[in-house]
Amino acid sequence: MDAILQVVQTIISVLLIVVILLQHKGAGLGAGFGGGGGGPVVTTRRGVDLFLHKITIGLAVSFFVLAFIGIFI
Repeated sequence: MDAILQVVQTIISVLLIVVILLQHKGAGLGAGFGGGGGGPVVTTRRGVDLFLHKITIGLAVSFFVLAFIGIFI
């Protein structure tokens, strides 16, 4: 059981790193891949940025829940 928990937690941590790296502060997803960031600054999250934000929160919560479960097992 402990080995399965560690594998799942490792997979979630790698996914969390990837999702965080896809988010580029203040410039949107396009600027992270070389798109121009010279346009107006948008202060609300839309489209893919909102999706990545929600996925980041979900992965972070699940990572911490698994960490606490691992402590008590």
